[in-house]
Formats: sequence, C-alpha cells, structure tokens
Amino acid sequence: MAPIVHRLEQRYAGQIEFVYLDVDDERVWPLMEEFNTLGLPHFFLLDAEGNIVDQWLGPIPEEKFVRVFEAFLAGELEY
Repeated sequence: MAPIVHRLEQRYAGQIEFVYLDVDDERVWPLMEEFNTLGLPHFFLLDAEGNIVDQWLGPIPEEKFVRVFEAFLAGELEY
C-alpha cells in the first residue's frame, strides 16, 4: 500500500494532507482508539473540522481513493 499512498500524496499535495500513524508508537494509541481503528491498514478521509468523510480498511485499489478524493475536492461527496 505504501507506493500507492505515496503516489496519492504527491498527486494531491496542497489539496489533501496525509498523516501517518505508527502503531508501534503508543503516543498515537489514544487517537487510534478515538477513530475506532479496526485493523491495518486503516485509512480515513477527514474534512477540515476532523469529521470522518470516508474510511477504508485493508488494501484498497488506487482508483477507489482517486474517485473519492476527486468527489470530495469537487464538493460532490455527501457524508
């Protein structure tokens, strides 16, 4: 998944901020609990206020991320 996520991060630079949490770092455990992280990898798309817009669990095709990101940036995604 890392190559896909890094490509997406480059493609959407300045539009979507990517944040990575290291599950081995216990300082992030409260945040993982807050977002009810169920497994790895677990991806969240948050709006500017920190609300969950969409989430994905497990390996996800790049095209699915692109569809959702494009709809979100165009203001077409309802949540």
